[in-house]
Amino acid sequence: MTPEEVGRRVVALLAPVEATASVSGGQGYARATVDVPPASWADAVRAARDDAELDLDFLDWLSAVDELADGFDVVLHLWSVRHRHGLLLRTRVPRDTPVVASVVDLFPGAAWHERETHEMFGIDFAGHGELRPLLLPPEFEGHPLRKEFVLASRVAKPWPGAKEPGESEAGGGRRPVRPPGVPAPGEWGTTPTPAGAAGAGEGPRGGTPARPARERPARPAPGERPARPAAAERPARPTAGDAPERPASGEAGPGSGAALGADEAGPLGRPLPGERPTGPPRQEPEPGAAGES
Repeated sequence: MTPEEVGRRVVALLAPVEATASVSGGQGYARATVDVPPASWADAVRAARDDAELDLDFLDWLSAVDELADGFDVVLHLWSVRHRHGLLLRTRVPRDTPVVASVVDLFPGAAWHERETHEMFGIDFAGHGELRPLLLPPEFEGHPLRKEFVLASRVAKPWPGAKEPGESEAGGGRRPVRPPGVPAPGEWGTTPTPAGAAGAGEGPRGGTPARPARERPARPAPGERPARPAAAERPARPTAGDAPERPASGEAGPGSGAALGADEAGPLGRPLPGERPTGPPRQEPEPGAAGES
């Protein structure tokens, strides 16, 4: 079935419930998308699973999208293993009372997905029975994936998008730009404060102020090099024609053992590096000594 046929089939199964069918983007990966009211959420999931033409028997994932003042969109993706087509089911819950029915009795694998969505967005799934923390510690306060939630790391560290490539911290550059949802410096603290550039919602409820950023030394501007020492301060280099002076004949050179004392010579009278070995004079045999026995 094509995405358009899948959407029309779901709408027909849910009649007279007001459901709206559309097709998502993604070209070859496009999916039929059906929006249903929160009261018909579980019925829509059951109809998509039990219908023989749809046979959407595999729950892929479940999550939510923060739509700010419009509430939260709960999104569920189902897939048919036999027919090889999918469906995106959506429902919108109000921001002040975000509650929707749980589908754990239809797809037991949805238990972890609903726990994570409850933890990150604060959406309650009626009938789940065990919405305990899944990823965050029990003492954590707030819902990190809500758009009004301010991440401390965003406040403590400079945002990479605050400067264009090639702009240094020393000079030039544009006025610092804050990421969406981060308040101005000095406004974020332990009490609810207005959000920053995005201007949506409130700041965090409680917490500790962020630590100030570390001061780093200014980087040299592009093209600048550290100053080199003056010519008088650098040691003179020997020219190509210069050569070390050799000692005159009969004089002891720097590598000669004669210029060293007895205790400065090599160990056990051995020659030093670069010195020719010397030994006792060669003794010639006396005439007639060869014939003596």
